[in-house]
Amino acid sequence: MVERELVSSGTPFERVAGYSRAIKVGNIIHVAGTTATDSDGNVLAKGDPVEQCRIIFGRIETALGQLNSSLSDVVRTRMYATRAKDCDEIMRVHGEFFSEIRPASTLVVVHELVNPEMLLEVEVEAIID
Repeated sequence: MVERELVSSGTPFERVAGYSRAIKVGNIIHVAGTTATDSDGNVLAKGDPVEQCRIIFGRIETALGQLNSSLSDVVRTRMYATRAKDCDEIMRVHGEFFSEIRPASTLVVVHELVNPEMLLEVEVEAIID
């Protein structure tokens, strides 16, 4: 059986819903859908998709770091935006973080997330040597 290493962000939602912020299995890391929220679940940067995106990638970078990885190991991003009008700005921020890494990426517009103030949710996969 392959060893699983879990990372928690410390929010109470992880235990309730039975998930981890990130999980490393072998040399693959999966980072769960990440939003711009604080440890109590309060949405940060309300109404600002650019700042929410930056917060999200910062949280993802922290989770990867806890597993001895970094954004440079990311091979796939999946982004779920709630407003089509924000997609150009979201893609630009994605480019700020990944312009040299260039992972496979998906950006879709969804009806809503679990909190209507969340404008974006992102999940990533990374492979480390």
